[in-house]
Amino acid sequence: MLNSRNIFILLLIVVAAAVRVWGDLPYNFTPVAAMALFGGAMFSKRVLAFIVPLTVMALSDAFLGFHSSMIAVYAAFVLIVFIGRYVSKNPSMVRALGGAVAGSVLFFLITNAAAWWVLPEYTKDLSGLMTSYAAGLPFFRGTFAGDLLFTVVFFGSYKLAEYRFPTLVKA
Repeated sequence: MLNSRNIFILLLIVVAAAVRVWGDLPYNFTPVAAMALFGGAMFSKRVLAFIVPLTVMALSDAFLGFHSSMIAVYAAFVLIVFIGRYVSKNPSMVRALGGAVAGSVLFFLITNAAAWWVLPEYTKDLSGLMTSYAAGLPFFRGTFAGDLLFTVVFFGSYKLAEYRFPTLVKA
């Protein structure tokens, strides 16, 4: 399991978590979904595809703090790993970017529905849910931009490294 390919993938994910914790990034412009997508797509072993990104995410959250809708965040994160598994079947930058778009939208829908559910300022009806989604739109811009950029960085870095280090090529 610990081969040069998996170590390189792990290092990219760990660097992403470090950027999340210590980076001076605009609000919600983070590598979170890209970490899940990349891990899901690149780790050959299913167990690593889920365990590594989730563990790294949990460790970075230990530094940043937890909140009442963390279950929704992690549920969305797991679903994005599944999207990454789908991307892995025929990996390309176009599929990775499609996965990033799908992951961004999924993350937005799940986490804003959770905010609607747990926060008392939203009425527990369709109107309250739509108000929650409307309130989340300014944050979605940062999430979407970050997901696209970091997806390009992760998949692009890996592809460039494959050319330089043939041992990284998936067997």
